[in-house]
Amino acid sequence: MFESLSKKLQSAFQVFSRDKELTEDNLQKAMREVRVALLDADVNFSIANALVAAIKEKAIGEKVVKSVSASQQFIKIVHDELVKLMGSEEKPLRLKASPSVILLCGLQGSGKTTHAAKLAYYLKEKENKKVLLAACDRQRPAAIQQLQTLGKSIDTPVFNVENESSALKVAKAAYTEAKKSNFDVLIVDTAGRLELDDTLMEELISLQKSLDNPSEVLFVANAALGQKAASIAKAFNDAVSITGTILTMLDGNARAGSALSILKASGMPIRFEGIGEKPEDLQLFNPTSMADRILGMGDTINLVKKAEEHFNEEESEQMRRKLRRAEFTYEDYISQMNKIKKMGSIKSLLKMMPGMSALGDIDIPEDQLKKTEAIIYSMSKKERQNRCELIVSRRKRIANGSGNSMEEVNRLVKGFKRMKDMMKKLPKNKLSEKMLGEKQWH
Repeated sequence: MFESLSKKLQSAFQVFSRDKELTEDNLQKAMREVRVALLDADVNFSIANALVAAIKEKAIGEKVVKSVSASQQFIKIVHDELVKLMGSEEKPLRLKASPSVILLCGLQGSGKTTHAAKLAYYLKEKENKKVLLAACDRQRPAAIQQLQTLGKSIDTPVFNVENESSALKVAKAAYTEAKKSNFDVLIVDTAGRLELDDTLMEELISLQKSLDNPSEVLFVANAALGQKAASIAKAFNDAVSITGTILTMLDGNARAGSALSILKASGMPIRFEGIGEKPEDLQLFNPTSMADRILGMGDTINLVKKAEEHFNEEESEQMRRKLRRAEFTYEDYISQMNKIKKMGSIKSLLKMMPGMSALGDIDIPEDQLKKTEAIIYSMSKKERQNRCELIVSRRKRIANGSGNSMEEVNRLVKGFKRMKDMMKKLPKNKLSEKMLGEKQWH
């Protein structure tokens, strides 16, 4: 969703391309470009002005570093101010009570029901919590059924009272059940409206009081709201004192205004961001990660987190030794490929790598990965373990056995050799440490 803003900010940075230091003149030109970029991205007007003023003030007082260009200095200042604007660091949930209650609120269409299930999945899988979902959206047709279907898909119970129209009664009964059955967390899905109204707010206030003041009141906001998100977040905050935000649909084509406006308007942190349609597509909001993405620098923070989930230390160390000794095999290749597939689509992973966004919308189709698997599985054990040369006759047999052409087999063999060379040359950083067992991370 940040492609347009990223391009416009890159254009602002070009102002310094021929300059060795920051001056009043080049700063004035760059700040105009930055301000236009922010407003085009639907950032709230006053917030855009405040951010521009903060960047300018910091830049004017910046000492010249001889080894760093004016452009690099300015980019760092913009990055730092973006991080500061969005809260500086991750803000995990505060779940101290038993059960801890999380009350979700927001407008209709913001994704509350979907993200109630995503949040339940996150707490269950990442924090080992026993979670109960409460179906308290009694206004929208099929909302209850939707939550029940989602709950079943993630193996999480959904509390409901048949033929009960009062959200308050359902919430109270769900809270009693959560206590009685020793659930760690109760997530309460609530009704939304197309616009803010008194009835919606009164129901939320009543729910908040009946649930003994929930541990968290999370405002669920669609990223497509843009700068409107700021005023809507403030309205919900004034009514029920929200403790944080879940920003949804960041995988879409919405502009970046919501991400930059909500926190400043409500004074409360963005806790999570929804990045896709699957239950696992919810992650902690990290201001540094978001600033990286806005500036087109990739997203190594969340890429490393994904790697940590799928590559354990022992396997990574074994892989490192194999690569350094040139013992990496086709069996290892397919094993690594399967792990990487579990981390997400190749397209999404490439976008998270610094510099890759500049290459455009590239991807490796799923059917291509299946062809690769078929070719490797058509090899003999010796061939998969690199214990014999893949001469032409062997390649023909593999092509016939896998239902592929010789050209596709040859392409895989070349790709395998390139991957071996590339992985040997991987820089010693946190990502390669997790994936390949590198220890020299500083």
